[in-house]
Amino acid sequence: MASTGAGEGNKTTAGSSLHSKTLLKSQSLYQYILESTVFPREPDYLRELRVATATHPMAGMAASPDEVQLLGLLIEMLGAKNAVEVGVFTGYSLLATALALPDNGKIVAIDVTRESYDQIGSPVIDKAGVAHKIDFRVGLALPVLDQMVAEEGNKGRFDFAFVDADKVNFLNYHERLLQLVRVGGLIAYDNTLWGGSVVASPDEPLAAATREFNAAIAADPRVHVCQVAIADGLTLCRRVA
Repeated sequence: MASTGAGEGNKTTAGSSLHSKTLLKSQSLYQYILESTVFPREPDYLRELRVATATHPMAGMAASPDEVQLLGLLIEMLGAKNAVEVGVFTGYSLLATALALPDNGKIVAIDVTRESYDQIGSPVIDKAGVAHKIDFRVGLALPVLDQMVAEEGNKGRFDFAFVDADKVNFLNYHERLLQLVRVGGLIAYDNTLWGGSVVASPDEPLAAATREFNAAIAADPRVHVCQVAIADGLTLCRRVA
């Protein structure tokens, strides 16, 4: 159920690391976006998990609330039923995906550990009534994705994928996901402007890896691509071949 307003809880937590991932020059403008558009339409359980995630020492690893809202809208527009998420952390974006999918939808969630998910996300996801949609697979993403590709019936089965994991492997994930996501499906890659470091510090290792990924994706004829200046960069790839 969507909440009816931003509330003081949203105002006091909006400056936390979870909410400060934006390329906007004005923090006041970003706060306005959150309070005018994001928080008033935010499902109650998603708000609960957002606030709980903000207490984690590594809260900045989570997707931003405006980005999560966009992903949920895209999933609904796709009519998606099957999804993949690479990189789970507390499960904040995972919950948004689960809420956007139909009741018989499924998400394969991949992470090297369930610790933050079990401690923070899982109890909220259980309360939200969407735990049955989640197939959590613990392990390094590449072997898990390779196993998925090898499983009968998985090629072209998925409608949507969200990648928020180690940036140096984005191109490797891309090759696997293009086999798993159907033609017309969408793959979303987080952090693809890396807080602006792709131009501010282009030789920094992660910025260099991100620039390499962005160049490869822009030249990939198998996808139509759009770079969105939300959070610290979100690349959307619609598979066309």
